[in-house]
Amino acid sequence: MAGILSVRTVLPRKGRRIWYRDQHEGRDALYAGDTTVRYSFRGEDPASSDNLMLKDALEKQHPIIYFVAVSPAVYVPLYPAFVVNWYPERLEADLAFAPSASTTKVLAPPATPIERRYRLVEVKQRVHQAEFREAVLDAYEARCVITGLSVRELLDASHIMPDADENWGQPWIPNGLPLSKIHHAAYDANLIGIDPDGLVHVSQRLLADCRDLDLLKAVETMKGMRIRKPRSEEDRPDRDRVALRFEMYLAAN
Repeated sequence: MAGILSVRTVLPRKGRRIWYRDQHEGRDALYAGDTTVRYSFRGEDPASSDNLMLKDALEKQHPIIYFVAVSPAVYVPLYPAFVVNWYPERLEADLAFAPSASTTKVLAPPATPIERRYRLVEVKQRVHQAEFREAVLDAYEARCVITGLSVRELLDASHIMPDADENWGQPWIPNGLPLSKIHHAAYDANLIGIDPDGLVHVSQRLLADCRDLDLLKAVETMKGMRIRKPRSEEDRPDRDRVALRFEMYLAAN
């Protein structure tokens, strides 16, 4: 290809050399941005081929992919992104984001600051959720707290208190539990609950719908189970949040 296809902000592994400013400033640049995100040049020569390709993408308004690291070697792909400013004196460029479109539609960067701000908020939310998931799964060694399932692709990071709750729904590890996708859905639907002592409760509504004997036995085995603990004590589920969430389960049952 004559032009640039993608750029990325990496998350350095412990003990590895940090090559670019946005390796450790990437989160700050993303979350502090009002309408755009800063991206650091490669090296200190703005006239190098890599950095001139950024300028070329700006002039031609070609859409590119922006890969944002949410943990070492794990990225969220953001597309389409556009280079909207190129600052050789600062060795930086600005990226703006546009809504996804079909291959038949012409892509263009957002025309107004309001639209750029709106799209950047969407991007932040997506990266934010991915970071929360990776942090929670890492804290529990990627195992479902109920079943012990360790297939990462089949696990979700469930909020104990919903993220819509401004007082209690913060996306930090003590407000998260790794659950298999089906247990996550059951937890959100108040078909299963977890009390402040970490014991699992099963709704009668769920038991009544289990007409298959083997399925009923499998569901009943969850009753009274104690959820698995994370590696670090400071990552353990916040008891107050678990208690509030369990009250929601009781009210629904």
